[in-house]
Amino acid sequence: MKKHKYDFGIIGNGSYIAHINTNAEIVWLCWPNFDSSPIFGSLLDQNCGHFSIIPNTKIISTSQVYLENTNILRTEIITETGSFAVLDFAPRYYQDGTLQNKRNLYRKIIPLFGDVKIKIQLNLTYQYGKEHLKPSINSAEILYQTNDFRVHFTSNVSLNQILKENYFLLNQNIYLALFETIPVDLLLGDFIESEFKKTKYYWQNWVKHCTIPHFAQKQQIRSALCLKLHQFQETGAIIAASTTSLPEAPMAGRNWDYRFCWLRDGFYTLLALTNLGQFEELEMYSQYISNLTPTEDGRYQPLYSIFGENLLEEQILQLEGYLGNKPVRIGNSAYTHKQNDAYGQILLSLLPLYLDERIPEKNRFHNLGLVKNILEQIELTMEEPDAGLWEFRNFSQKHCYTYLFHWIGAKAAKEIALKLDRQDLIEQSDLLMKKAETNIEKCYDEKLGCYTQAQGKKELDASLLQLITLGYLDPKSEKAKSHIKAIENTLKTENGFMYRYLHRDDFGKPETTFLVCTFWYIEALACMERIEESAQLFDFVCEHANHVGLFSEDIESMSGNQWGNFPQTYSHVGLVNAARKISQKKSDSLFW
Repeated sequence: MKKHKYDFGIIGNGSYIAHINTNAEIVWLCWPNFDSSPIFGSLLDQNCGHFSIIPNTKIISTSQVYLENTNILRTEIITETGSFAVLDFAPRYYQDGTLQNKRNLYRKIIPLFGDVKIKIQLNLTYQYGKEHLKPSINSAEILYQTNDFRVHFTSNVSLNQILKENYFLLNQNIYLALFETIPVDLLLGDFIESEFKKTKYYWQNWVKHCTIPHFAQKQQIRSALCLKLHQFQETGAIIAASTTSLPEAPMAGRNWDYRFCWLRDGFYTLLALTNLGQFEELEMYSQYISNLTPTEDGRYQPLYSIFGENLLEEQILQLEGYLGNKPVRIGNSAYTHKQNDAYGQILLSLLPLYLDERIPEKNRFHNLGLVKNILEQIELTMEEPDAGLWEFRNFSQKHCYTYLFHWIGAKAAKEIALKLDRQDLIEQSDLLMKKAETNIEKCYDEKLGCYTQAQGKKELDASLLQLITLGYLDPKSEKAKSHIKAIENTLKTENGFMYRYLHRDDFGKPETTFLVCTFWYIEALACMERIEESAQLFDFVCEHANHVGLFSEDIESMSGNQWGNFPQTYSHVGLVNAARKISQKKSDSLFW
């Protein structure tokens, strides 16, 4: 039986993310923003629009790759009579010192050999398929418009032929483009070729300036490029994934909308990018955090929209769903949850802005009021049960994971206070670290020999591997060894994948392993000097990427099937940080 892997790559530029399958069909493109309705949404329902390039003879095979060290996608299609390639990209480059990332999408169709006729199918919808956008044509463009926006389409071949969906012989390079605003006096071929060269240089230069150790360098590069696409340039928000309602397991009902900025996910993504030596993303994200409006009592939600809006009402749409998986949800009720780990993650996100000498003009990022408010929230929520990392919907607990981030958040605040010589904040941070440590230790079960998910509970949780990776537990201690052994014995599958937990939640028992948990395990193994074991498992897990090196949220352990939203920032963050730790340990071992 064929493995289920998501058969598409993504392109983007900080304005949008498009998903393109191995037949060169754009199956998902939210427009004009990351969290808008798709204009092409056949991934979830055939009535939600698509952008296809269809040959008139049978397809024999397809292949898809990224151009080296870029987010430019090349799809090659071989038919019974010939073959052609499609280059897809979103423009991103600097011009006269100013970033250019216009909401344009470019497609170049290149004949390779033989005789191939193709037709273009361009079907734009909005409001999740409720509104079919009618084209209006003039000599230069086809215009699609709603009350919210316009999309201009043009090509160097007959626009009428495209609208009529007639086949035409592919005997020259064909250029197709979607524009938010179409340039005046456009020479399309020359224009797209110029945009291509500048975009290719931008991405390859960006990668060149990443600090990436040699271990698993190719996988780290692809992960870094993927993570970069998930930051919304306009506000600095970082989304968890660009899709909604791709199921965590077939027909399980665990279908969620991840097109929002979780403060937790933002922290993890920034941790990976700063580890790679990239700081622009951190600077932008700090502006996003500063612009969020807490409630009257100073609380922050676990997630916000990409524009910082706080109302993310969850709805169920009457759509087919991916491979028939329902429900299809938009919005996410998790915004109403108490997830108190977010406060520590905000402080950790801000820490490099105060300490890292590679960031110029650090003073402009200083926001002492924010630091004090977040510390105050850690103090106020110290004894409060919450929904936790896994966003349980029907019960609250005193989660060990939350206390870990209270502890490490207070530790980060102390580093900031030391830098600013604020004795009052140093003392407050010390006190909160002690309180958090007390609560963490209340989660330790002597009989099980490990920390459990929450105070007074027996269930284990793979997120608590971070007690080791984030420095709460000494990796050489007997307590750390006992803790990881208990998690291995309970949550690890035969081939090394990790469940996040195995007890029943609001939807029953989890059916698939959560990929970032496996990477946390790999990182913990490296911390504990189990380096070869760690590296071997890393290599094995990397075999479960899709054809262009992208990872889903979940893996079905025995089959290796990909499930969950895709690509998932959590998974790629886990890869980067695990690879970095393994590389560090391998380097250290060379000197001993």
